[in-house]
Amino acid sequence: MLHQVASGTVTVEIALRQLSMAPFETLDFATVDHHRALRQGYPEVIYAEGKTPSQVVAIAERTVVHGGGALATRTDEATRVALLARFPDAIANDVGRTVRVGPVAVKGKRPVLIITAGTSDQPVAEEAAESALAMGNVVGRLNDVGVAGIHRLLSQGEALTSAGVVIVVAGMDGALPSVVGGLVACPVIAVPTSVGYGASLGGLAALFTMLNSCAAGVTVVNIDNGFGAAAAATRIVTRDS
Repeated sequence: MLHQVASGTVTVEIALRQLSMAPFETLDFATVDHHRALRQGYPEVIYAEGKTPSQVVAIAERTVVHGGGALATRTDEATRVALLARFPDAIANDVGRTVRVGPVAVKGKRPVLIITAGTSDQPVAEEAAESALAMGNVVGRLNDVGVAGIHRLLSQGEALTSAGVVIVVAGMDGALPSVVGGLVACPVIAVPTSVGYGASLGGLAALFTMLNSCAAGVTVVNIDNGFGAAAAATRIVTRDS
């Protein structure tokens, strides 16, 4: 719009009128923040849980119009089907329960590496991976390299040292982020998962372990919050972009 004003194709008055309406848009069931991309670099993300498929599609439509892309998290099968019907080129991830709409230019200078302790942690890790991809990152993965067989992780030195940020997703005892934190110089974001037997307390055991990590500089997000970890990682790797 600023280029259009500068070139004379749009008058100042019209631009002011459009800007006055641009910050948000009110639907019957939601108020969509269209300036999120301007402030933070990526449009408002749609948390689909608790919303109907038609509501998610409607929000995605408005987000795409204003921001060029959309990401829906915590989708159910019906919502993924509805989004793919409306946006045939969208990318759905059934494991991560996400749908990405629209191409995204790569912004991060270094890759975001996502590590899982076990295969059961993969749904949260896939949510993190899809969110990071939607936000313009190059994403790498190391799956099922937990502390029960630590040699699996120690053999991945090149991947660890080339990462800009490492997201470590672990349930059970939640020990893996401390190990990774002692091996790398880049920021480490720990994601506790609700995976584990009775005393894991729905992820609280892993959360407490990660909060008490002996490795300096490990940051912890909420239980099962793969999206939050990806958002934090994106801010880190794009800070100087």
